[in-house]
Amino acid sequence: MQPVRELAIEALREVLSGGRKPREVIERLSGGLGKRDRAFLMETSYGVLRLKDRLDWTINRFLEKPSAIRGRTRNVLRFGVYQIFHMRVPEWAAVNESVSLERSKPALVNAVLRNAIREKESVEAELKDMRASALGPSTPLSEKVAAISTLTSHPRWLIRRWIKRLGPEEALSLAEANNRVPPLTLRVNTLKTTREAVIDELEKIGIKAEPTTASPEGIRLRGTHAFGELAGLMGKIYVQDEAAQLIGHMLAPQPGQRVLDACAAPGGKTTHIAQLMGDEGEVVAVDADEKRIHTLRENISTLGLSIVKVVHGDMTSLKGLGLFDRVLVDAPCSATGVIRRNPDVKYRHKAGDLLRFRKKQAELLGSAARFLKPGGLLVYCTCSTEPEEGEFVVRDFLKGLDSLKSRDSLKSSGDFFNIKGVPIGDEFFRTYPHRDDMDGFFGARLKRRK
Repeated sequence: MQPVRELAIEALREVLSGGRKPREVIERLSGGLGKRDRAFLMETSYGVLRLKDRLDWTINRFLEKPSAIRGRTRNVLRFGVYQIFHMRVPEWAAVNESVSLERSKPALVNAVLRNAIREKESVEAELKDMRASALGPSTPLSEKVAAISTLTSHPRWLIRRWIKRLGPEEALSLAEANNRVPPLTLRVNTLKTTREAVIDELEKIGIKAEPTTASPEGIRLRGTHAFGELAGLMGKIYVQDEAAQLIGHMLAPQPGQRVLDACAAPGGKTTHIAQLMGDEGEVVAVDADEKRIHTLRENISTLGLSIVKVVHGDMTSLKGLGLFDRVLVDAPCSATGVIRRNPDVKYRHKAGDLLRFRKKQAELLGSAARFLKPGGLLVYCTCSTEPEEGEFVVRDFLKGLDSLKSRDSLKSSGDFFNIKGVPIGDEFFRTYPHRDDMDGFFGARLKRRK
């Protein structure tokens, strides 16, 4: 078994250079680790990913030619600087362990880290000044963007959008919320057990938990926990953020209905829909990705659901499915609403990608709407903070299709949506990490005229 620090460097390589998903990489690499080492691997790997650009800003202060330091050496430096500035690891240990990890430039790593320790107070003071400048009323927009981008390690194009839409204070608050460790939230399979019973089971294995405030099936865990700790509860729970759970209630499926999930894998919302239907009726779960279809089938089986029919295909070209009482379009998007869970998202997209996603989302929405019965409900949702992937898609769609209309208000879906703290607009549903301590989600509910 490789030492945990070597595994952390490997995790960074696979995510930043290999394009792998952090959760998948860390779950695989941590298979044989004890609880303490696994926690260290998660904190250092996710910590570096969350603050990569800010760490690089610090590192570059101590390099003559910053652009020449890449690859493993750059990751070793990030790993070391993260420990020095953001962990309680003894400074000498952070230096020594990082130097031992470096293969080609150990002297450079040693010098940079020792300089970082020596100048730590100066660096922190400069970052504090940068934060003040970002919020200063007379600071030019370009400087606000640069400051918040560096402080929070978010791309400038995204920070610029948030400042223009939300203002600098809220843009900074949102970006900082994305860099905090999010709670692990579960959805209880109420076909098999109750929320209270699961909380009791969690307490017995030493995991403190509490009910979510908005979702009636949700449980929020306190502290940091590995998925493996929940193995004994499989079938009774599904790991799903509270905002995503609210989408199922927004669709409001009823027992005996036919429901179409147009982009179903890996199955979080599909299985929730079947659960809300009491496993009575039919859910047709469509997905174009064959690999993700396998995960979808596994999740359906684990939760013991019988009414879900899986269809492998592209929603934009499928025919012969019949009509449905409910349709869900959980469209692929930039995932800017789930950065706090997937920090690599920050480095994966450019501003132009929003237009590409928007076009695909409009196609999916139009294709799925063909299968909605008169009087039926359609919910369109994305895990995006950006209106191009939410409000704009829906409004453009409604302009071109007179047979659909937006609901007068989401509150018409029942008392559930009157719960204090759930952000409801006249037409659209939105959550933000910094406002709601949930993932960033958009949802719109449409009804076909009879």
